[in-house]
Amino acid sequence: MIARTWRGWAPAATADDYERHYATAVAEHLRDVPGFRGARLLRCPDRDEVEFTSITFFTDLDAVRGFAGESYEDAVLEEDARRALSRWDDHVSHAEVAVAL
Repeated sequence: MIARTWRGWAPAATADDYERHYATAVAEHLRDVPGFRGARLLRCPDRDEVEFTSITFFTDLDAVRGFAGESYEDAVLEEDARRALSRWDDHVSHAEVAVAL
């Protein structure tokens, strides 16, 4: 299994908007991707911003490509996400899940 990790930051005023976007639009899209195995959105206050960490799980890199395309190391952000966030990582990281409890 592959874990895809990405971070983005939102002003406190729009953090709930991003969380709502992730729970609805992103979740809807991910559920349709063959090989998708789950996701977690972590939320951490960071001074006057909120840091979000998204961890999505896929069976393999082919499934990741099914979500992100051939440039799968680039972040995938819809326009609603861009409006809610102040900044984000342009690239994501991928790691093989070694142990799942």
